[in-house]
Formats: sequence, C-alpha cells, structure tokens
Amino acid sequence: MLPQELIRAKRDGKALRPEDIAAFAAGIADGTISEGQIAAFAMAVFFNGMSREECVALTCAMRDSGAVMDWRQAGVERPVLDKHSTGGVGDNVSLMLGPMAAAAGLAVPMISGRGLGHTGGTLDKFESIPGYQAVPDQDTFIRVVRDVGCAIIGQTAALAPADARFYATRDVTATVESVPLITASILSKKLAEGLDGLVLDVKCGNGAFASDEGFARELAQSLVAVASGAGVRTSALLTDMNQPLASAAGNAVEVANAVRFLTGEARDPRLETVTLNLVARMLMLGGLAEDQNAALDKARTVLDSGAAAEVFGRMVSALGGPADFVERHEAYLPKAPVIRPVPAPRSGQIQSVDARAIGLAVIGLGGGRTRADQKIDHAVGFTALQPVGTAIREGTPLAMVHARSEDDAQAAINAVQAAYGIAGEDAHIKENPIIIECIDGERS
Repeated sequence: MLPQELIRAKRDGKALRPEDIAAFAAGIADGTISEGQIAAFAMAVFFNGMSREECVALTCAMRDSGAVMDWRQAGVERPVLDKHSTGGVGDNVSLMLGPMAAAAGLAVPMISGRGLGHTGGTLDKFESIPGYQAVPDQDTFIRVVRDVGCAIIGQTAALAPADARFYATRDVTATVESVPLITASILSKKLAEGLDGLVLDVKCGNGAFASDEGFARELAQSLVAVASGAGVRTSALLTDMNQPLASAAGNAVEVANAVRFLTGEARDPRLETVTLNLVARMLMLGGLAEDQNAALDKARTVLDSGAAAEVFGRMVSALGGPADFVERHEAYLPKAPVIRPVPAPRSGQIQSVDARAIGLAVIGLGGGRTRADQKIDHAVGFTALQPVGTAIREGTPLAMVHARSEDDAQAAINAVQAAYGIAGEDAHIKENPIIIECIDGERS
C-alpha cells in the first residue's frame, strides 16, 4: 500500500493490515517516509485510534526496525525482565529495583532515559557517579548483564530507530497524547531488549505525565494488552504520584537516597512499598516465585541481607564507577555549595504536595533541562521532603534545598512553600493509597 493510501485508510477509520503497518515503520526508519507523512499518520491515529492488533503490529515493526537483543545467544541463562515507569518526581525506583531483581535471580538489561519535562531521568541520576558509563558499547552491556545480573544504561541508536524519528515528529505536531502511539513508543524500545517479561509502573496524579486516573488506567491496560500480544509476559501497577515518591528529588541526592535504601540506613515507606511490589511482580513473571507473598518475601530477603546493595556496587564498578561507591558514596557524589532549609510558613498538617511544582523547582535549580542539549547540575535538588500527613510546626523544615547560589536557593524555597498545602492541626488528612490497582496480562 502506498504511504498516502495507508494514511487515507486510517484517516477514514479503517483497519490497517499488519504488513502495511510494518512497511510504513520500515519507511520511517530508512527515511523513505517523509516527515509530513509521519505527521499525517500520527494525526489520523490521534483522532481514530488503533485496535489492539494494529498497535501490536506497529510496536513489533518499530521494535524490529533496529537491533533486538538475544540474551540466550549471549550466554545469559536467567529469566530476562525489565521495568518501565511512566515517570514521576522522586522516582528513583529503578536504582534499587534492578539490583534487587538481579540478586533474586533475574537478569535485568535496563535501558533507561533522561529527564522529560518535570520528571527526572534514571540516566541523569547515574551520571552523577564519577566514571559511570551511561552508554557503554554493546559488548560491555552484555558482559555486565551476564556477570553481574543487571546493567542500567541509556538507549543507543541501534534500538528502535523508527520510534526515535516518529516521536520527534509527534513532539512538534501535538500528537504525543495518543494512547496507541504512547504504547508503541514505550514498548518498541523495551521489547528490543529481548525480554521474557516486563513490569510497568504507570503513575497518575499531579506529578505524573498522566494526571487523570482514568487516562492512566487506559494507558496501563493498553501497555499490558499490547506487550502480551507481542508475546511478552506483562504486568502493570497503577501507582499514586500526588506527592514525591522519595524524600529526595534531583540527581545525586536521589542516588544517595537509593544507596541508603539498599544498605538499610533509611527507607522512605511509600518508595519501599512500590519497589518491593514491582520486584515481586518481576519475580512472579520470571517464574522465580509462586505467588505474591513468596515473591515479596524473596524481594525483602535480598534487600535486607545486603545482597542487592552488593549487586548495585558491582554494577557501578563494572560500568566504570568507583569500586567502593556503596561504602563511600558521599565522598564521590557532587555536592551543592548552598544547603538551606525550607521553613514551614505555618503550623498544622501537610495536606497536599504539588509534585509537579517540586519537579519544576528542580529544573529551576539547574537539575533538569529546558533544552534537549542542555547540561544539568547533578548536585542540586531537594532532600528531606516531608510527606502528606506529617505534623509540622511553623519554621521547621518542609525540605532541604541544595543549590548553586543563595539566589537559586531562595527561589527554590519560595517554590516549595507554594507547593505544600498545610491544613489545621485537627484536620483529617486522607492519604492516597500508593498502589491503586494491578493489571495483569495474558501471553497470546
């Protein structure tokens, strides 16, 4: 089918054949499909949607537009699984999840991204570590996964090149917010990792890409259905992002938070719940636990025993970071020269936190990007962010600001104070459950 005829068919609400979708995706990758044709197709899908079968075809075609990992051929005998988060504030789950899952017997080839909008990026966090190779060569990536059990790196141009070009066009044509296109974009990259199973953390709330719970649920259901249709065992958790997940937001500060979590020095309760449950879903999908309770016990054991912290340290070292990073992380991570408290403007109970505003404040400090080519300040951010439900006295800290200058610190203090809603001391504060729903798929 000619490209313009495929666009016409989708414009008119007709179903597309898998082979025509595959040819269109191949044309996106090799440049024979023009940017105008990509934009027209994206807009047609935006208005008319896609069936599950069409979305599976688009996902697989974009996956197959580049290299697809073969871990058995590389000598990896463990079940190969990964996790994807739709992004949030203080969401450093991947830093602990990868090592925990590997310590429990899985192989985790996690290809992560940089910050997007107000949400932080796992890759940016790891680049806080001196020497860490965020985008290693293929042989190093395979070796670390095989020898250590997990490697958390950035996407290379070899994986799903059709998606990279497709997304760039969607980004400038107001067609990003399409569930089928979001689904195909996320999954084409993840499935190129050659996975046996995938767990998804789909967030909703004021700090999430999907602020509306209904939209988040629709996206989670689509991701699970399409990944399952592509032959990968998949499960999704719908989780709350109406406040920062960790008590830290930034890059180096979230790495330090993750190390303290892994070593048992300090664990934020909501962060711990999400991380343990995601690892448990991975273990069940990988066949290493019979049920939820057994999986949670196994995840808890590798965490509390220090096995996960050991894997984290080995991974950092194998990817070029310091061999003693876990033991001496504070000596290696960059530190901001100005650290100031954010005083509570009144006494009461914390009723709400605008997580998106916290994420934007991190960008304001220099810890995120306003342009794709912008360098970020890994040292800045927030620590000791107080959660919803905390009783607070006027003048006591809502958080600690880590800034490059006094002016930056004051601007961040103002932003955080505005982001916190404080109710009276006798108010009844209802905190949202961190895990809203679990959505499981069936492998087709």
